[in-house]
Amino acid sequence: MLTAVDHVQLAAPAGSEDAMRAYYVGALGMTEIPKPPSLAANGGCWFQSGAVQLHVGIEAGFRPARKAHPGLRVRGIEAYAARLAAHGAPVVWDDKLPGHRRFYSEDPYGNRLEFLEPAP
Repeated sequence: MLTAVDHVQLAAPAGSEDAMRAYYVGALGMTEIPKPPSLAANGGCWFQSGAVQLHVGIEAGFRPARKAHPGLRVRGIEAYAARLAAHGAPVVWDDKLPGHRRFYSEDPYGNRLEFLEPAP
């Protein structure tokens, strides 16, 4: 039986760590958490906000997925969208999911992210 999602793994090209830190810490407001020493040599970085963890791993020949994405619940979606836009991240609203407000964005390397909040 599954009990929870432990983390979501995203990929990025070699040397992308600083740009990913600027986005995931600066724009999204996450905290970088240390990778275990046995994995740190592979590059990449891990981020956390509350119980949500996103791991960014380095992938040779990286190409961002155009459809696959994590769906991340937020509180105060309007303010969160404004925060991302203020950091230069795209914000594309979508009204196709009944009972929710949501938008899509991308990290600096094109990884798609969905942000959603149940409608009041």
